[in-house]
Amino acid sequence: MVPFAGWEMPVQYKDSISASHHHVRNSVGIFDVSHMLQTRVDGQDGVKFIESMIVGDIEGLKSNQGTLTLFTNDNGGINDDLIVNKTDEGYLYIVSNAGCMENDYKNMKNRVEECKSEGMNVQLEIINKALIAVQGPLMTSVLQPGLDFDLKTLPFMTNREANIFGIPDCRVTRCGYTGEDGVEISVPTNQIEDLLNTLLSSSKAEVKMIGLGARDSLRLEAGLCLYGSDIDEQTTPVEATLAWTIAKRRRAERNFPGAEKILDQLKNKPSIKRVGFISSGPPARGGTAIYDASGEKKIGHVTSGIPSPTLKTNVAMGYVDLPFSKNGTPVQFEIRKNKIDAVVSKMPFVPAKYYIPK
Repeated sequence: MVPFAGWEMPVQYKDSISASHHHVRNSVGIFDVSHMLQTRVDGQDGVKFIESMIVGDIEGLKSNQGTLTLFTNDNGGINDDLIVNKTDEGYLYIVSNAGCMENDYKNMKNRVEECKSEGMNVQLEIINKALIAVQGPLMTSVLQPGLDFDLKTLPFMTNREANIFGIPDCRVTRCGYTGEDGVEISVPTNQIEDLLNTLLSSSKAEVKMIGLGARDSLRLEAGLCLYGSDIDEQTTPVEATLAWTIAKRRRAERNFPGAEKILDQLKNKPSIKRVGFISSGPPARGGTAIYDASGEKKIGHVTSGIPSPTLKTNVAMGYVDLPFSKNGTPVQFEIRKNKIDAVVSKMPFVPAKYYIPK
């Protein structure tokens, strides 16, 4: 167990991190992510409110559809990444990071007060429920017997209210942080242990609890950013290769925080860019310096790196000067005063298996 954002969190359970990692890739694992901030936004101006803080097009979402988006600041930096879901019930269901919880909630609350003073109708509320992520190729076989709907009707990044193994008032979202097919389930806190015991004793597959260690290696293989490591208040969405989150309508309206800098970078290109790397030998970790192929010129730094359990080689991500950002570019890492060969590589390192019906 380790302290994280004011919580005691499991880094690993009985199995090694590598064994837990393979278990999620091949079977099904459960992550307790109840530390994340769950909020709901009500009121007829709820969409207008949230869009004033993010780069995404929430108005354009269908009912029960969600999107990954970014809170940005006036300098174009990223205050947090979050998922905003529209719901059939008429409110927005939002999940954001535990590490940014105080800032996110304070900023949202302040913005709500500003909106109300402008005569807008919007309410913000914390959802005090447990949250678990059930991830892996056998997720559907484990969950489907206890659901009151067919998981085939829930594509990637959609959500709905559900009754799960007799537990009412749950919300299931087809998403996760592993690159595998999976769901996140918001569950009344007084019934989360019952649900976990049911899932862990499933006869359909061996279900295991998985810790933060494997969560990190799985998300890195999937090319997904960790806030505070790979993106932060100084990083723009364009530098972070997250320009796809900036919706077309929002680009045209130019009315999100930091729009001037972000749109200028979209037009004229940023000076640095987040890319992936593959290397052998000792693995690069966050903070490792990156040099050009000659080993003479420093061109960037690594933000996350691991020995990949799936690929049996080292993978990393980080920022390099734009001329060195093309896939296939040879670079060198400086690890313990030695220069280690690496190559800029496409992400995700392991192809995503999200459920997107044809």
